[in-house]
Amino acid sequence: MTASDVIIVGGGLHGLSGALHLARAGAKVTVLEGEFVGRHASGASAAGVRTLGRNTLEMPLAIQAMDMWHEISELVEDDCGFHAHGQLRVVETDAQIAAEAQRVSRLVDSGYSNEVIIGQDQIRQLVPGLNPKFIGGAYAADDGAADPHRTLIAFRATAIRAGVSIYEGAPVQAMKRDGENWTVQTKVGAFTAPKVVNAAGAWGARIAAMTGEIIPLSAKASMMMVTERLTETIRPVVSIVGRSLSFKQSSQGTLVLGGGIQGRYDLDSGRTAMDFHALAKGAAAAGELIPSVAGVRITRCWSGIEGKTEDLLPVICPGKAAGLFHIFGFSGHGFQLVPAAGAAIADMVITGVVPDVLLPFNADRLTTQGAVE
Repeated sequence: MTASDVIIVGGGLHGLSGALHLARAGAKVTVLEGEFVGRHASGASAAGVRTLGRNTLEMPLAIQAMDMWHEISELVEDDCGFHAHGQLRVVETDAQIAAEAQRVSRLVDSGYSNEVIIGQDQIRQLVPGLNPKFIGGAYAADDGAADPHRTLIAFRATAIRAGVSIYEGAPVQAMKRDGENWTVQTKVGAFTAPKVVNAAGAWGARIAAMTGEIIPLSAKASMMMVTERLTETIRPVVSIVGRSLSFKQSSQGTLVLGGGIQGRYDLDSGRTAMDFHALAKGAAAAGELIPSVAGVRITRCWSGIEGKTEDLLPVICPGKAAGLFHIFGFSGHGFQLVPAAGAAIADMVITGVVPDVLLPFNADRLTTQGAVE
């Protein structure tokens, strides 16, 4: 039986970030990953580093994370392919621009200045070739995007250098609290530690249920597309209000298209399947956004499974059982939060105190017992 101070169930970016921060605080950490590191949501992410359009309850954590992204090399000794070229949400009607202006005004009233409303001339300066039908949008200049695979490699390598042990192909089969320790049984053997972090993504509710805790969670299988290389340069990440589209150009010149286009999934097997009708709609939206890319060839597509909560906010909180902590359910927008969420979960595990930035994410809000009458 392998002993450590903390076991982390799940080898996605949130599990790796939490492991890194814990190890640097002096903990002996074991990460158990059922398949391979980054197999699902982390590896299938559009890698948007975005404060634009976030729920205000996430903003304190997102602002902390954005500061860390701008210095990400200090955390993981690599820039993760991060470029702060901005993120832009474009609109095509006066009603939409008015709604965006009201939303940004509420943000400013809450003390946040990360977004501004810009007009037609400004959006065309940012994105030459944009369809003239789009009349303005919301813009966050400090936002951007990273390379998801480079980010995974950096967090994994840095965690290992910090002393974290990572076991892949080690799905959790059972968990039991015995005295002061948890025993976690996997296909590759048993592991023991006084504390366990449930970072199992779409399987987070299943891990919680092994301890007797029921947390409502559904799932999604967001799909991504990559095109052939283009010579023109599109710097910001662009989305369209009311459409499932995230549009960016990589450093290699390819277009990376995502934004919530959904495929099919099976949690039991961990497999996903492409929905080519949905992909076609996403590709058509990209051509509508910038007409010159309408004939560009798609070279590959992929997807991964992500946990989804009813209110689309993550679960980051202590579990009901002693020594158990949860961090999952990011609902398709957890990539940007990775460095700060990892630091916060590590702080909570070490001190037993929930940091203020995590208070909105208690699992009780999703249950009947936690509902407000």
